[in-house]
Amino acid sequence: MLRILQLKLPISHEPELLKRKAAKLLGIKPEEILELRPVKRSLDARKKEDIHYSYVCEVTLCDMAKEAAVLRKCKPQFVIPGKPLSYAPVATGSETLSHRPVIIGAGPAGLFCAYQLAKLGYCPLLFERGGDVETRSAAVLKFWESGELDPETNVQFGEGGAGTFSDGKLNTMVKETTGRIRFMLDTFVRFGAPEEIAYINKPHIGTDCLKTVISNLRKEICRLGGTVQFQKKVTDFAFDKGVLCGVYVSDTFIPCEVCVLATGHSARDTFSVLKKRGVPMVRKPFAVGLRIVHPQEMINRVQYGEAAPSLPAADYKLTYTAKSGRSIYSFCMCPGGFVVNASSEQGHLTVNGMSNHDRGEITANSALVVNVTPEDFGGEDALSGVAFQRRLESLAYLSGGGAIPAQLYGDLKNHRASTSLGSINPNTKGAFSLTNLEDCLPSFVTETLLEAMPVFDTKIPGFATEDAVFLGVEARTSSPVRVLREEGTLSSALLGLYPCGEGAGYAGGITCAAVDGLYVAEKIISRYRPFSS
Repeated sequence: MLRILQLKLPISHEPELLKRKAAKLLGIKPEEILELRPVKRSLDARKKEDIHYSYVCEVTLCDMAKEAAVLRKCKPQFVIPGKPLSYAPVATGSETLSHRPVIIGAGPAGLFCAYQLAKLGYCPLLFERGGDVETRSAAVLKFWESGELDPETNVQFGEGGAGTFSDGKLNTMVKETTGRIRFMLDTFVRFGAPEEIAYINKPHIGTDCLKTVISNLRKEICRLGGTVQFQKKVTDFAFDKGVLCGVYVSDTFIPCEVCVLATGHSARDTFSVLKKRGVPMVRKPFAVGLRIVHPQEMINRVQYGEAAPSLPAADYKLTYTAKSGRSIYSFCMCPGGFVVNASSEQGHLTVNGMSNHDRGEITANSALVVNVTPEDFGGEDALSGVAFQRRLESLAYLSGGGAIPAQLYGDLKNHRASTSLGSINPNTKGAFSLTNLEDCLPSFVTETLLEAMPVFDTKIPGFATEDAVFLGVEARTSSPVRVLREEGTLSSALLGLYPCGEGAGYAGGITCAAVDGLYVAEKIISRYRPFSS
């Protein structure tokens, strides 16, 4: 196998051109290529007069004996030997499972853990407090239209986890060589995601497509011998001399010696139960802030120049360190998307962003969030970060009267409530209400934001337009706690409980959570033999 590192193609090109250009670079005929697989495609927009796609490709020749000769004549900055990367599960262990392994939460960590265990005969039993993706979609739509919140089935809880209503972004900064990420991407494609997510630089499935993918993955888990039960909330854990012996699901005792805790970052009631049962956990830093809305056309024009009309909706990434030392950065940027009411508790309000697969809406939005640390929370309680989040969400709910509180940038910097919109009408899922967002956030957050805005405007001219609309609060960028686990086994010190994914503090985003789910599954597989009823 050969790996081509730099293959430049025009913005508009036929798929066959990729093979012809690869053959030309390798000095062979196109028909000598047995297989060509794009590994990565990124859009190079550094020079507005020369915007193009850059590919990394894996190439297998019909005559593999010829690959050495091709390598000798190609420059190493363009072609190197390829290393096949495939995900190989670990060997099964020898201990016997008396009961089926239990998984709590049907987000990416729980689903991929269940999928891998089911494939290898472990018959996992997955409990999700919310509804399946179809039931969940109806409940979320009802909430956005009427404001009637179901505390168990909403944007945070239900099949697919919080990421189901957050665009399905799959980009990650994690560099791993085990093949887990490729396995995850290929699995998504197998169950209905667009093939391009396996190689584009910043893959996303889209909220509209992700629902079908998640449903198909669940059906496969069940076909392989797993069980997925919805509207089944784990309410307590039972330990005997420091070892897990079961869980309570809707007050019914389910015996088990293995339980994967993949609840997501919003399972605050579950965190309280864990604390009561003495499960070791600590508070951790996260970030809070506001979502900002701009015309997508403006972002496209700044990022792409004259080529903008022929290119996909542009994104951006912004960072700044304030004079105070606080960092602020753009988070979960949603090109052509919506700001959504992502609440899960009565009397509390938080927002998120999402896009459909085509990213076709007229506005772009991104969170601008400021880092907060345990020192900001007050007290030493492991759940003080949760209390900090809840305070902000309660203020946001009150400020907007139950609707998403919103304010123009020009009014925010002049410390006055907004009374009317300017030229930008934000796309939201759920009603919004004009107010003063300074009422919802600590002063250090708004001060950092206001200091950063002129700097961001130098990077994206027009970013600090006074008509830009802020909506808030964005309080759940990541889990405020880490449920501790042993490095070697990934089990809690209370044996048999496996903290996993974003809610337990070991991942950020769909990709990292799914990979962590696979990682935990491997540890269980390496210890136990497949379940036999």
